[in-house]
Amino acid sequence: MRLHAGAKRVIAALGLVTVLASGACQRPRGAPASSSLDVVTLNLWHDKQDWPHRQDLIVAELEALSPEVIVLQEVLQHAALPNQAEVLASRLGYQYRFFSADAPDQARRYGNAILVRGAIEQSREIRLAPLDDYRNAGWVRARIDGRSLNVYATHLHYKPNGAAIRAQQVTGLLALIDETRGDVPSIIGGDFNTRSDAPELASLRERFVEAYGQAHEGRDANTPMHSTLNMHLGHPPIRIDHIFAQRGAFRVADARLILNRADATGAWPSDHYGVRVRLVRASD
Repeated sequence: MRLHAGAKRVIAALGLVTVLASGACQRPRGAPASSSLDVVTLNLWHDKQDWPHRQDLIVAELEALSPEVIVLQEVLQHAALPNQAEVLASRLGYQYRFFSADAPDQARRYGNAILVRGAIEQSREIRLAPLDDYRNAGWVRARIDGRSLNVYATHLHYKPNGAAIRAQQVTGLLALIDETRGDVPSIIGGDFNTRSDAPELASLRERFVEAYGQAHEGRDANTPMHSTLNMHLGHPPIRIDHIFAQRGAFRVADARLILNRADATGAWPSDHYGVRVRLVRASD
């Protein structure tokens, strides 16, 4: 069929609209593929220094990264301070669960949290022994991009000579995992207060890969340049914040430190740096 010039111009214009529309639907360059899972862990340093300002710094970077999962430690609430995880979840548009050894009716509560860019279907928390250490572990079963995922959060005993206590707490964490994991892949984030290769984490490493170390395989990931403790705020250079991924369920694609720069005023987001890892499901 012969087309006159006007019809050809209309068809060409429609073709241009189609190209532009298809481009608008494409994932932005540099964004993770749909099969990947970005996970962040961060110790918030509760409400130390200027929390409202630090909160803005944290939100800005997490908004830019847009991870599917965020695990937080040292989350605080009290009469004059709304729950920090709840506020961050609200600002970022995530669902969250807060876990605390403090009684639910207390005004002041301190603990850990899990935020997900998806739907939380189930959750649970346990106290970790010894009970006077006020440590806990939390679990959520989340639905993210149509797939189920178990996420666990914890913050272990802090004293350098507390390896035996941390080992006991890892035993409690693994018991929670065994009771809740089902046939769904699992990840763990937290402040372990020790290096990832510490003997007290051996039972954890048998079943889970420490993602940051795996991403830097062949290099020493425990040198000062990899520290998650903020040396600018007087901490020793140790990497103690970790993300563990279930062996056989994920491949580690990338891992790096985040929230590790001061702003123009000299303010730091926290006294810890965050860790962001990119995982790919082994089935993809």
